[in-house]
Amino acid sequence: MKKKNDFYKNKSDGFTIIETMIAVSLFIVITTVGMGALLNANLLYQKSRDMRSILDNLNYVMEDLSRNARTGYNYHCFLSTETIPTLTSAVPSTPQSCENENGWAIAFESAYGDTANYDDQWVYYIDNSGKLFRSTLGPYTASSFTQMTSDEITLDTTKSYVRVYGAEPPGSGDSRQPLLVIRLVGTISYQNVTSPFSIQTTVSQRLLDI
Repeated sequence: MKKKNDFYKNKSDGFTIIETMIAVSLFIVITTVGMGALLNANLLYQKSRDMRSILDNLNYVMEDLSRNARTGYNYHCFLSTETIPTLTSAVPSTPQSCENENGWAIAFESAYGDTANYDDQWVYYIDNSGKLFRSTLGPYTASSFTQMTSDEITLDTTKSYVRVYGAEPPGSGDSRQPLLVIRLVGTISYQNVTSPFSIQTTVSQRLLDI
């Protein structure tokens, strides 16, 4: 005959089915919540990484434009009434400022360029779709240009501009050192999220021209 103490001793040796089911249910709930948090964190990391890549592209575009313009010369700012020529004989070789009007494109001789040759001019412009293009072969044809900004970046053509001061050559009466103000304003659209941006820089011609 079993004693009363033996009965309780045997009963406490393991878990009941209900206790086991509760423990398993809690484990499943905690695991599900943890996996959801992990997946969300991974998704946020991927979005942040992709957005960082897009911002790096934007910073590269601004750095590329300002660096090449700084070492270049003979700046020609395109006004709203001008169009980029497609013939080598019409390439703008005459320097031109745009102090009182926002320019939508700029052409200049590269650091090692020759004013007698038109196939070494650098040209930057913003098209109607808000993309920035660059050509290092002069403004020949559309195939000469390469899109610089990624597809996620859309520039505001009414707010993005370049202004050139003192671009007139020596002897014209302008004794100022050429100066450029470059401003890019627009939005970044990625995965149904739109983020505005506005960056601006000032570039002074390295070659002495006063």
